[in-house]
Amino acid sequence: MTEIVFTPLHPKIILAVVAHPDDIEFGMGGTIAKYVAGGATAYYYVLTTGNKGSDDRTAQPDVLRDIRREEQRAAAKLLGVSNVFFADYEDGELEVNLAVKRDIVRVVRQTKPDVVLTMDPTMVYSPGTGFINHPDHRAAGQATLDAVYPLARDHLSFPELLNDEQLEPHKVATVLMVNFERQNFFVDISAHMETKLQALSAHASQLKDSEATFARLRQHASQTAARLGAKYAESFVRVDIAA
Repeated sequence: MTEIVFTPLHPKIILAVVAHPDDIEFGMGGTIAKYVAGGATAYYYVLTTGNKGSDDRTAQPDVLRDIRREEQRAAAKLLGVSNVFFADYEDGELEVNLAVKRDIVRVVRQTKPDVVLTMDPTMVYSPGTGFINHPDHRAAGQATLDAVYPLARDHLSFPELLNDEQLEPHKVATVLMVNFERQNFFVDISAHMETKLQALSAHASQLKDSEATFARLRQHASQTAARLGAKYAESFVRVDIAA
């Protein structure tokens, strides 16, 4: 892994691109809260409907989609997010293709973020923790990286976005990717941990035992913060885009 990046970020506009409602609150909610508190404008783009995320045999996909979108809007409001964009890709079936990349490029050009947050597509599994990363997470991360560089930057990529929608090309300065196995950038969220958990609690359809979930997240954030000498932290793979 590359050397830890200690240079702090002070973003003006941030865009988080993820697969499902609640991905942001679980993986980067404290960081979103911190940057918004520091004056940043934040946007979400959720790519799938989240309509498969239930073990309730009576759940209906369309109803679950609507519930999860309302939960996501409520969570985003608690974190001070300015707007939540939703795509309509089927939960569990997200692919890395031109349609998904075009949709992300559109939102990047609309919001013009200097920092984009997403999932690390190289995080596939973790034998030590018994964790297999959801394929939608990997697809969302890869499509976002492709959209950020070079597609959102180049005016000849998806020319219809420029010619028909008047969306000018945009260059993103930094990408932060969630990867639970390796990181090179840490964000002190000590002052925002409870806000993160409050926002996560908005996703009631996904929390079977909220207290156990919160305890696990506090423990993980505490362990992550050890390198900073802080109480709680979130961690990322940070890439500052040179070209």
